Amino acid sequence: MMWLLIVSLASYSWVIIRRWLAWGKLPETNIPENWQPTIKLSVIIPVRNEGANILHLLQDVERQTYPKHLFEVIVVDDHSEDATITIVTDFANISTLTIKCIELNNYVNYIGKKAAVQKGVELAAGELLVFTDGDCRVEPEWLQLYAYSFQAHQPKFISGPVSFYNTYSLLERMQLVEFASLIGIGGASIGLGKPNMCNGANLAYTKRAFEEVNGFAGNETIASGDDEFLLHKISQKHPEKVFFLKHKQAIVYTEARKTIGSFLSQRIRWASKWRAYQQWHVKLLALIVFTVNLLLFVALLLAIAGALPASVFIGAIVAKFAVDFLFLSRILSFLGRRQYIWYMLPLQLVYIPYVVVTAVLGLTGRYRWKGRTIQNR
Repeated sequence: MMWLLIVSLASYSWVIIRRWLAWGKLPETNIPENWQPTIKLSVIIPVRNEGANILHLLQDVERQTYPKHLFEVIVVDDHSEDATITIVTDFANISTLTIKCIELNNYVNYIGKKAAVQKGVELAAGELLVFTDGDCRVEPEWLQLYAYSFQAHQPKFISGPVSFYNTYSLLERMQLVEFASLIGIGGASIGLGKPNMCNGANLAYTKRAFEEVNGFAGNETIASGDDEFLLHKISQKHPEKVFFLKHKQAIVYTEARKTIGSFLSQRIRWASKWRAYQQWHVKLLALIVFTVNLLLFVALLLAIAGALPASVFIGAIVAKFAVDFLFLSRILSFLGRRQYIWYMLPLQLVYIPYVVVTAVLGLTGRYRWKGRTIQNR
């Protein structure tokens, strides 16, 4: 047991330290003063029951510094049961933006986020498609940074950073720290040329790239993972054409889960797509993270039972904490949340069983989300 724990910790430390170095080497996007925008963008927002949030996002989009004649907004409604459609339509009538409100209930067999994204892509006129979610907030330079990154680097896929705001409770602040690690791993892995994670709240890709990889073909039955499966497919076809947009003004903000139940449902939803990953390096990373947490959980039980010296478990936890602290200090500083680093302490107490439980439950492929019971096949 001791040697398994040492090997797993060494593997985990190697993974994290490599990505700590890679994050530091990621270039920050800076737009030259004489840059002239020319790219037509389509901002696609798939929504379901976002009546409480969508107006704030649309107002943020209207405040973009990017020329309004160079982008359109497509809101695709996935059978909302609240006032989402009315709010979008009313805003479109008074806005200076070009806004289309598409309702999936007008199409046969179109249901779920993948269907909403698919329909948005079909109807988009822009060369670069920029995606976010209906419960997000964006900065004024958001689209400007995407357009410049595309013109300057010509990527097929762009991943952007996401963070939380309105984090008042212990649960929300712990989520912010944990989520920062996911964003950091995703961005750093792109820097290493091994893309594995991104977030649908902040990404972009070309319509041509979507069509080249046949969109979501091959994982249509997995409700979650529209973002990551597409990242994997595009990076496999165009290995050098995936870009991470590293800039504070490119951060998209959303709210953390307010209850433990909704948090676990979200994480089980994310975990449910792991078994469908195809690329070996993506599977290997997930396996390393799961294994080290599983072994630490077993080590804790053995230490409590007296079958393993407590000093071994404590030493292992301290080693993992040190590596995580090093990595998260860098990511949280970029996100402007460096002061939250000490929320790692309570997070470490629950993270090990949480990873094990969500990974196991995610294998069932069954969860509830936005009023629906989902069963992946």
